[in-house]
Amino acid sequence: MSFEYLLPYESVPHKYVVKSEEPTDPQYGFEPLKRPLAYYIDCGMVNLDKPSGPTSHEVASWVKKVLGLEKTGHGGTLDPHVTGILPVALGPATKVVKALLSAGKEYICLMYLHEEIPEEKIRNVLNIFTAQLYQRPPLKSSVARRLRMRTIYYTQLLEVKNQFALFRVGCEAGTYIRKLCFDIGEALLCGAHMAELRRSRTAEFREDDTLCTLQDLNDAIKIYREEKDASYLRKLISPMEKAVQHWKKIYIRDSAVDAIAHGAGLAVAGVLYLEKSIERHESVAIMTQKGELVAFGESLLSTSAILKNDHGICAKPTRVFMKRGLYPHWNKEAKVITP
Repeated sequence: MSFEYLLPYESVPHKYVVKSEEPTDPQYGFEPLKRPLAYYIDCGMVNLDKPSGPTSHEVASWVKKVLGLEKTGHGGTLDPHVTGILPVALGPATKVVKALLSAGKEYICLMYLHEEIPEEKIRNVLNIFTAQLYQRPPLKSSVARRLRMRTIYYTQLLEVKNQFALFRVGCEAGTYIRKLCFDIGEALLCGAHMAELRRSRTAEFREDDTLCTLQDLNDAIKIYREEKDASYLRKLISPMEKAVQHWKKIYIRDSAVDAIAHGAGLAVAGVLYLEKSIERHESVAIMTQKGELVAFGESLLSTSAILKNDHGICAKPTRVFMKRGLYPHWNKEAKVITP
């Protein structure tokens, strides 16, 4: 994808500054891709290709049934007739889907114009709508019909044929493309409506080799149960850390992990390196050196203040993901789990 068609977080590269250095102990925790299978599934997400017909909730429920889980959750509702990327979080990882709300989404839309309009005119109007817009959700929607502001990050006209226009749109979560088509039709003075829609991206969940159908997932679990081969299943499940790639992060010492897992605040002394641009009261992801998500947190200090101080609490956890006991407790040994 060219620079012109990047979601906002992609145009700001991650830059880290080091506060301290310390090796990680390989006997505690796991690199996300090397977790034992049961734990890997509980900390996983499926990049699902939603078919037309069922609701997003029904699709997530089918995933739950196929994998034999107690719960699943999805990262952004798609209308029943809309297809495409539907990230489904598995088991305890359902708590991570809120991270996707701030990343932005991309759609491919087929719009039907009520009259034939020159291609250049359509492109010019799309450019006008590449901005912050006021939207009121349509009558058939899952949210209250209150006026709200949403941002269109980019648009790209792909093809025009007769009265059909195919375009790509990158937008803020919660944008109604059906309403966008209606507004474009009003601006063109001809009227328009959405004919078909496919979500092509949610944050780092894309139409790549991890994208799978319900049938793919069913085949993978069948192969595992009958042949004890988990390689295909692991290929279709991504670690939950994929959902926070766009978040600002603080990486911590092994000795600080279990305290966070018990709900304690993150002490400045526990920080090894962190994002260069963290501000006070900003949401952050607290990570181990192995790349495991420990918790979502609220930063109580900016990056510069964390680097200057040696004492005090710099972040408080708001949602904990790390299981207790995987890393050393402050007064007892951690459990060592082998893959």
